[in-house]
Amino acid sequence: MALVPSSPRDKYPPLPDDTFPWKEPPAVITTPCDPWPPPYYLEDGLRKVKPYHFTYNTYCKQRWRGREILDIFASEFRDRPTEYYEKAIIEGRVVVNGQPVPSTKTIIKNGDIISHTLHRHEPPCTATPIGIVHEDDGLIVINKPAGMPVHPAGRYNFNSIIEIMRADRGYGWNPLPCNRLDRLTSGIMFIGKHRQAAEDMSAQIRGRTVKKEYITRVVGEFPEGEVVCEKPILQISPKLGLNRVRANGKEALTVFKRLAYYPPKDGGATLDREYGDGTADAQPWKKMSGYSIVRCFPVTGRTHQLRVHLQFLGHPISNDPIYANQRVFGPSLGRGHSEAENDEDIMSRLSRMGKEDIADAVAYHDEMVEAYNKRKAEKMTGETCEVCDTPLYSDPGTHELGIYLHARRYRCEEGKWDYETGLPDWALPPPGYQGPTEGTADTDPLAVDLKKLGLDGGDSDPAHGTTTKEKTGVGSDELLPASSTA
Repeated sequence: MALVPSSPRDKYPPLPDDTFPWKEPPAVITTPCDPWPPPYYLEDGLRKVKPYHFTYNTYCKQRWRGREILDIFASEFRDRPTEYYEKAIIEGRVVVNGQPVPSTKTIIKNGDIISHTLHRHEPPCTATPIGIVHEDDGLIVINKPAGMPVHPAGRYNFNSIIEIMRADRGYGWNPLPCNRLDRLTSGIMFIGKHRQAAEDMSAQIRGRTVKKEYITRVVGEFPEGEVVCEKPILQISPKLGLNRVRANGKEALTVFKRLAYYPPKDGGATLDREYGDGTADAQPWKKMSGYSIVRCFPVTGRTHQLRVHLQFLGHPISNDPIYANQRVFGPSLGRGHSEAENDEDIMSRLSRMGKEDIADAVAYHDEMVEAYNKRKAEKMTGETCEVCDTPLYSDPGTHELGIYLHARRYRCEEGKWDYETGLPDWALPPPGYQGPTEGTADTDPLAVDLKKLGLDGGDSDPAHGTTTKEKTGVGSDELLPASSTA
């Protein structure tokens, strides 16, 4: 749920019609339940927050207009069951424009502000400090740890990049993120110290004058050479954060280049995976042995673009809890899927992850780290809070807080600045293997010849049927097995 400030220090994510995301909001309802300093404590490699009362305030979104208030809560938010939201509305813990609503069927209108006060239980995030890559008078370039959201959202508030940095630098300091990374993703981010610096950097990123390189670790032996995926991406479920390749989606374009491939030492033998119920499931994609380290050059910036394109190509990120989840997508892991006929089943299975089912965050067997796969993700414990009766979750293992996706390098194409990090530990050669330990010019996808690939803004038009094969000699269907089915 997007946040509207509940105290003067708070900021909120951009509204859809903003030309720049950090404009001052109008005065709205304030509440006293916003503790300072944040009630952090560190335990078992995790940053935790003691439960506290908090009021969410959110403007009516366009898709909510004319809908009943309970329908909005039940369909848009998965943190609590429908029964909880119904009771909260009836008891006055959910109000509209500061006033209790007469019924759960109250219609929400444009301009309404919905407020929801609850006893907040934040999930833990990693205790890894936020790294500083560069700092000057206007910007801080950080190395974001995996497992931290950028802004307060959903169950997260104090355990977010901007709130952790604010707690470190002072109550009145207002960090202004210029770009965003998924919660599960690590790497380069730009934080403006003041509005003008944030506007300048945000404009560069929006104008596509910034070249980006990500590093990832994917299932199986990724093809050599430059591989281009230009499949459009559509948001299937905002509630579940699910995006898929669809012909009616937004144009999306990514160049991939393999850095290394590490086959299993045993020559391809597979392991069984043990699930929480004690049963074992044989690895069904036996030809997908070992893993690859892949450099990713996103030309566009769609939500989950790299994760969705890699899944479509048949090489999902190895520990992606959504797109590499066999229990959600089946044995093919969604390889080559671009039709909508199974979306409802996928959403139903995905919604159970972490509730009735173990959240199977590593769906592919990485033969070299068997013990890693035996660990279990965060799930409901069956216990409830003594204060608010909300179901409680177990702590996730620190390995469950991120995926193998890292924003390694951002540079200005005009040569004004260039920031990068080293390779993350999971991208380095495993014990007993030789392989690259740093990015070099000859393996850098930022040096890919865009004219050769037809991506220089000339004749290329991803929205009008130009195929991957026409650009690289590798058609998207050639990356799929002949027996592949949707």
